[in-house]
Amino acid sequence: MLTTVLAFLLTIGILVVIHEWGHYQAAVTCGVKVLRFSVGFGKVLWSRQRGETEFVVCALPLGGYVKMLDEREGPVAPSEQHRAFNRQSLPKRAFVVAAGPLANLVLAVLLYASVNWMGVQEMRPWFAAPTASSAAERAGLLAGDEIVAVRPMLADGQGGSESQAVVSMTDLQWQLTEAALQGQDLWLEVRQRQSYAQPPQRIRQVRLGTSTIPAAEVDGQLMERLGFAGPYAPPVIEHAVAGGPADLAGLKSGDRVLDINGVVPTDASHLRRLIRESAVAGQVRPLQLQVQRGGQQLAITVTPVLKVVQGQQVPRIEAGLGMAPAQVTVVHGGLDGLTRAIDKTWEVSRLSLTMLGKMVIGEASIKNLSGPITIADYAGKSANLGLAYYIGFLALVSVSLGVLNLLPLPVLDGGHLMYYLFEGLTGRPVSDAWLARLQRGGVALMLAMMSLAMYNDLARVFGGP
Repeated sequence: MLTTVLAFLLTIGILVVIHEWGHYQAAVTCGVKVLRFSVGFGKVLWSRQRGETEFVVCALPLGGYVKMLDEREGPVAPSEQHRAFNRQSLPKRAFVVAAGPLANLVLAVLLYASVNWMGVQEMRPWFAAPTASSAAERAGLLAGDEIVAVRPMLADGQGGSESQAVVSMTDLQWQLTEAALQGQDLWLEVRQRQSYAQPPQRIRQVRLGTSTIPAAEVDGQLMERLGFAGPYAPPVIEHAVAGGPADLAGLKSGDRVLDINGVVPTDASHLRRLIRESAVAGQVRPLQLQVQRGGQQLAITVTPVLKVVQGQQVPRIEAGLGMAPAQVTVVHGGLDGLTRAIDKTWEVSRLSLTMLGKMVIGEASIKNLSGPITIADYAGKSANLGLAYYIGFLALVSVSLGVLNLLPLPVLDGGHLMYYLFEGLTGRPVSDAWLARLQRGGVALMLAMMSLAMYNDLARVFGGP
């Protein structure tokens, strides 16, 4: 809990400081006098005067602001009117406003580049048997299939000109999400392997029906909806609990199950299912196993015991099955790491805007909108995984903050940029009356979005609909 709170505060603190620093630095560059640089709102907890600017930290850390000299907020001495924000040219005002979101996007590039240079451990896109009757099963995916590349499906049913390599499950999830939002199917380049100690078979191509998933159902469970059951694990005994049925029968760590009651298990999850199906009318029956141990095959009989799991009696052999998911270290050095970081920031920004647009028109689920509780939860989880994971999470939130602030909503930076666009096209600023109306509407809309995000957070925590 403490890690979650500290990681959340650090995340918000870094992103707010960078965002407001962008506004501050742009204002100083344009000759605007900055009166206050605030991190947080409400009661001042700490302050320091540096030159003509007061730097403060306030009690409520969810945001910040840069207060500039402005004749609309109070009288300005004639000698300083040229330094007032409202007296600046239209390009300078637009630059100052846009600099905050742009600072967040630049930060995201640097953070993604850092992750690329450091390297991070991720799961290989190597999968267990797909869920029955799912899009993945209909595509012909099998247990032990590793997806190495994807190509978007064109209107004529052909693949795109270039395949995009897939090195991790995270890579694949991004590709699946984008294809589902665009209503496209994907060509997957797949190779079958039962172990990384053995060479893979030749690559084959399968067509995955990502277009069958409505955009409204594109969320964090997309891979499960498509039928990806999880990472592949071979049907091996990872360990046998001392004194349990597997141990008493003579099963050893590393034994590979070749056959169980005449059925060949495709992977560890299939093996678990076969063991669970060994009970008939509340009675367990012995399991006849053929296992491979080293260079020999052995016949072993195991009689499961019934254990109460979530109120039901389930047959167990009291052994760990499978192994830890296969990992790959994803690292890109030098200029390649920076280039990939720029591409990643662009792709995340584009996908975020696409998702927001589809939520507005009702084509994507509003459950994708998250608030501070979800951010705090993921901040804590990523921090526990390690520095590279936390930096990657920070980059993702930084992109989201930059994109959100560029939306054309009156209370956001993007809304002010829309005012300036109107001024540039008409030669006159938006009237005070209209500014007041738009601000009230913008505040109401933001409150509605925040309420929805908080509702989604609480629903995730308490298991609501």
